[in-house]
Amino acid sequence: MSKYLKRLVAPGSWHIPKKVQKFVMKTAPGPHNAGALPVGVWLREHIGLAQNASEARKILHQRDIIVNGRACRSPQIGLGVFDIVSIPKLGKHYRIQLDKRGNLVAIEIPAESAKTRLCKIRNKTTITGGKVQLNLAFGANILADNTYKAKDSIVVTLGDGTAGEDRFRIVDHFPFAEGNVAMVVGGKHSGKVGKIVEVIMTPSSVPNRVILVDESADERFETIDEYIFMVGRSAIAPQLEASA
Repeated sequence: MSKYLKRLVAPGSWHIPKKVQKFVMKTAPGPHNAGALPVGVWLREHIGLAQNASEARKILHQRDIIVNGRACRSPQIGLGVFDIVSIPKLGKHYRIQLDKRGNLVAIEIPAESAKTRLCKIRNKTTITGGKVQLNLAFGANILADNTYKAKDSIVVTLGDGTAGEDRFRIVDHFPFAEGNVAMVVGGKHSGKVGKIVEVIMTPSSVPNRVILVDESADERFETIDEYIFMVGRSAIAPQLEASA
């Protein structure tokens, strides 16, 4: 299978020039879907640390790029919404987010904010011993109590890569509920942030509908629950507010 795809058909959320070259790196299977932005493309097209794919591979081979607390070695690994990327040699830290046009952008954040990550709970399962396992949308699984539900968001620590590190400890929780704040991460309203005013349950295979309101723009819009990513309670979480 090819490792590349034509730039003309690359996801619009990548926000890259379409006619500069014919091909661009393809996202490898991993924690996100095919619409995630490959690390190699991000290094070259978004922040300019590499001029070509070969330079991107060299940077990654030196373990200079840390994604969600772990060194990233493959240029095809995808970056998705709320991933944390650190470049220790430059002292730079970024959070991957959606702008108001639905494009994946890197927001520079302080080092303290890079120690945690906002995660969506995809579902939860009961494993051996009756323990509850939370299956997170970016591929990680953690053990927790039965307080948390699918579609909720949690904030977890990422650790520092050392022995005995404090990794995947839950430090905050944003329930999927009316009155709380969410970001839309898919569909025509991708990138918008609003307060949930109503969840319309659909007793069928059709996704549940969610009505949100953006009070700052006095706008009311609708999406499906699959596209909802909780980002706060009565207001957006302070660490995300400046970049929303």
